[in-house]
Amino acid sequence: MSIYWSELIRGLAPYVPGEQPKDRKYIKLNTNENPYPPSPAVLEAIQEHTGQDLRLYPDPNGDILKTAIADYFKVGKNNVFIGNGSDEVLAFAFMAFFKQEKPVLYPDITYSFFPVYSKLFEIKTMTIPLTGEFQINLAEYPADNGGIIFPNPNAPTGRLLTLEQIESLLKRNTASVVLVDEAYIDFGGVSCIPLIKSYPNLLVVQTLSKSRSLAGMRIGYAIGPPELIDGLERAKNCFNSYTLDRLALVAGTGAVNDRDYFENACRAIMTTREWVVRELKQLDFEVVPSAANFIFIRHRNRQAGELFSELRQRGVLVRYFNLPRIDNHLRVTIGTDGEMEELIRQLRAILSGN
Repeated sequence: MSIYWSELIRGLAPYVPGEQPKDRKYIKLNTNENPYPPSPAVLEAIQEHTGQDLRLYPDPNGDILKTAIADYFKVGKNNVFIGNGSDEVLAFAFMAFFKQEKPVLYPDITYSFFPVYSKLFEIKTMTIPLTGEFQINLAEYPADNGGIIFPNPNAPTGRLLTLEQIESLLKRNTASVVLVDEAYIDFGGVSCIPLIKSYPNLLVVQTLSKSRSLAGMRIGYAIGPPELIDGLERAKNCFNSYTLDRLALVAGTGAVNDRDYFENACRAIMTTREWVVRELKQLDFEVVPSAANFIFIRHRNRQAGELFSELRQRGVLVRYFNLPRIDNHLRVTIGTDGEMEELIRQLRAILSGN
């Protein structure tokens, strides 16, 4: 710990991403990356724009990408905000909306960047426990708050809330922003983006990292009423006017516009997910119902930490969270059919002592 660090930085526990080891080749099922490549339209767009224009700053408004996103979701361009991955969009939202006298509310088991941002921006918090079945119970969220944020589907559990459940919260929680992080919504859920027309305090955040295979480009966006989008723009322009570079803007546009490729990739992942769930249940695993590109699992007789270590030794990476209530679960990204078959093969060998 450096003597030059501020007191704020000294007290932070930074977010820890999934490991990216380089000592050998692994089957990576630990970071929720899409197993399929980006749309060919993405690669074509990048090739076309790798030229002398890279010496110029990108469009600070990102109009080409905002227009594509607005057209896709049938909203106005003034309903769209873009940023350097959904993590940055979330950071701007914490700054813009949640630094209040009252605490921001989020689930006790959820995306671990939420407590990091709360501490970084010195925001009061209150966590609301998930049910025993790892479900978010929005009825438990008190009306007196400085904001509410939750992923749908939740991470790392994968459980989904219905549109009706979210709208019920919005009807009674009108005095603060409700932010729904839909990073995984395309793998089995229904987006609540249409609700922004009826609820001025609803902000929906999505990403191109998961369902559109662009984790390496860092492209995220928010959709909400113009008043909330303006708040995000104010936060962004006090930090960095050029959050997305030229290649990211055209790559994101290509990905959003290629609807058939996106839908086929999502369908393939969901089909593989259902097959893996059946196989795991035959191996005595309990599987939390998932609408994401990952599953949350627990074996009835073996400890999650031990399975995590043994799989790693065999070249298969999954995610283990040594945290209260979930320290006997593993989060497993859905890979290709071949990768998941290898996962099942290795688990069979481990469980049989081979």
